[in-house]
Amino acid sequence: MTTETVHKAGEEPPAAVAPAGRDRAPDRERERERKRAARRRAGGWWPFLFLAPWFIGVFGLVIGPMLDSLYLSFTDFDLLTPAKWTGADNYTRMFTEDPNFWQSVRVTLVYVGVSVPLKLALALGVAVLLNRPLRGLGFYRAAFYLPSLLGGAVAVAIMWRQIFGEDGLFNAVLGWFGIEGQDWISSPDTSIYTLILLAVWQFGTPMVIFLAGLKQLPKDVYEAAAIDGAGPFTRFRRITLPLLTPIVFFNVILQIIGSFQTFTPAYVVSNGSGGPIGSTMLYSLYLYKKGFADFQMGYASALAWVLFLVIALFTAVNFIASRYWVHYDD
Repeated sequence: MTTETVHKAGEEPPAAVAPAGRDRAPDRERERERKRAARRRAGGWWPFLFLAPWFIGVFGLVIGPMLDSLYLSFTDFDLLTPAKWTGADNYTRMFTEDPNFWQSVRVTLVYVGVSVPLKLALALGVAVLLNRPLRGLGFYRAAFYLPSLLGGAVAVAIMWRQIFGEDGLFNAVLGWFGIEGQDWISSPDTSIYTLILLAVWQFGTPMVIFLAGLKQLPKDVYEAAAIDGAGPFTRFRRITLPLLTPIVFFNVILQIIGSFQTFTPAYVVSNGSGGPIGSTMLYSLYLYKKGFADFQMGYASALAWVLFLVIALFTAVNFIASRYWVHYDD
C-alpha cells in the first residue's frame, strides 16, 4: 500500500491547511477597503479642512482667551507688570470688601428685571397688531425694527442723553401740559429708568421673532374658537400665548443675556462714571472701569467670570422652569 491517502468513495478530500497568517491577509485587506470606502462616503479630510477656520477661531479667539482670563482672575495683574498669583483674593475682595460691586449688582438686577418684561410685552403687542392685514404693513415693520437695527450705537445714547436732559425734548413735551420737568439723567432716582426706556424702545428684534412665530400658528384653531364665540382677548389668552410659548422662551433667554451685557448706553449717558451716585453703574460698566480705568485686570477678570456664572445660572433656571409653562407640539 502506497503512502498516498486513499479516500473512500463519495468522501470530500480534506482541505489544504494554509500556512499560519495567510488566511488573515484577505480579511485585513477587505477591512482596509471598507474603511477607505467609508472615508470616501464621509468626504475624507475635506470637511475638516473647511472647518479648520472655525476651529482656529473657537480655540484661538474664544476658548484660549477664556482660559487665560480664568487664570488672570486668580492673579494681581495691572497690564504693565507680570501677573502675580494671589489665589482667591480677588473673589474674597469682591464679595466681602467691595461695596461698589454690590451697587452694580443691584443696578443691573433692576435694569434686567424691569426692561426685559416691558420690552417683551411691547414687542408681542406690536407683533400681534402687525400680524393683521394692514395697508403699508412693510413700512410699519421696518419703522418698528429700525431702533433695534441701530442697536447700542453711541450716537443713539448721545441722542438719549440730550432728550432727557434738563433742556431736552422730553421736558419740552411736558411743558406743553404745564408740567415742570427736571434733569432726568442727573437725578439718581430716575437715571436708571432712562436706560430702561432706551432698552424698551429697541424692541424690534424680539418683535420680528414674535411675528415669525405668529405666522406659523394654525388658522383653523382660531376659526373654530371664533365659531364657538371666543372673543379676541380669550383667543389670545387661550390659543396665541400657549402656542407661542416656545418663541417667548427663546426671546426671554436672548433678552436676559443681552441685558446683563449692556454697556454702551450706560457708558455714554453717564460719561463713563456710572453716576450720579452709581445709579447707572451697570455690571459691565463697572467691569470695564476696573480693567481699563483702574488697571486692575486680574480683578476685572474675576468680575467677568462671576458675570459668566450668573448668566449661566439664569439660563439654567429658565430651562428648568420652561418644563412647566412652555408647550411644544409633542
